[in-house]
Amino acid sequence: MFSPEQYRAVREAAGVLDRSRRGRIRLTGQDRRDYLQGLLTNDIAALTPGTGCYAALLTAQGRMISDMYVVETGDSVLLDTEPDVVDRVRELLEQFVFSEDVQVVDETRSLAQVSLIGPKAVEIAERVVGATGLDSLQVLQNRVARWRESPVVIVRRDDLGAPGFDLVIDRSLAENLIDALRAAGAAPVEESTAEITRIEGGRPKFRRDMNEETIPLEAGIEERAISLTKGCYVGQEIIIRVLHRGHGRVARRLVGLMFEPSTPVPAPGDRVRVGNREVGAITSATWSPALHRPIAMAYVHREFVEPLTTVDVVSGTVASPAVVSPLPFVPRPAAPDAQSTPHQPVETPER
Repeated sequence: MFSPEQYRAVREAAGVLDRSRRGRIRLTGQDRRDYLQGLLTNDIAALTPGTGCYAALLTAQGRMISDMYVVETGDSVLLDTEPDVVDRVRELLEQFVFSEDVQVVDETRSLAQVSLIGPKAVEIAERVVGATGLDSLQVLQNRVARWRESPVVIVRRDDLGAPGFDLVIDRSLAENLIDALRAAGAAPVEESTAEITRIEGGRPKFRRDMNEETIPLEAGIEERAISLTKGCYVGQEIIIRVLHRGHGRVARRLVGLMFEPSTPVPAPGDRVRVGNREVGAITSATWSPALHRPIAMAYVHREFVEPLTTVDVVSGTVASPAVVSPLPFVPRPAAPDAQSTPHQPVETPER
């Protein structure tokens, strides 16, 4: 159920969300970055302590096995994935270790992942954890601090559509950390609220907007996830062929769709049509409190990806008009410490 209070917290103050369900894999050893360099799509070898990047693990056919957030802490690399792919990612990483000095450990059960999101996230994180200068961190830059004598990795994140941090800490301390963040002014936020801001922010989610049949170029994540200057990695041949020989043309693209305010929120899987032609399908959808209307992300045929293209979305037997919109729907702040754009009073979504 939509909570105006939770949404306001994320957009105007700060909210805290336990995301410990996500998968976490730690790689140690001197060869950890060079090892990942040959497997992941981004330039892992270029990472230095305190930096990170977004990347994908692909099949030889260029299809996605998983996306992931990669952070180099100085003594290890932490990978953050969707929960239902962590076992496969770990198995693949272990499978390709031969003589390299690399150790792969699944730390999903031993570590917790607490998200603090909103324009006041810097203030609250610094007050609770005792770290300083967090406002200078760019996305996926990180800092290791200590809280109650335990290390905590503070990672700048924006994948939930609002500025904030992930705090990665020993699982035994997660509940105490959440209580401390709430006492400092962060409101408890549920995943349903974070899902709204994620969609407003136009961030595709693996298993929802991407899957094992997706080529990264179709999802529009290439600028964040793919390095065009690094050496070989699994699936590179397909990506380069599409980019250079095919001029980046793929059969379908992930786009935004915007609806009239009175339109019911569509459901994932609803078909997108132009005339009598089926051209795509909805992947994520929500009521946008910022825009006061339903919005959705959908894959559509490349002939219909231009902004302002009119399509119909069919839910059951009802067809509703929609307009192709650039992503993100709601722009993210330009700077890490920028205040969020003032929003109109939050309205309860129409259903």
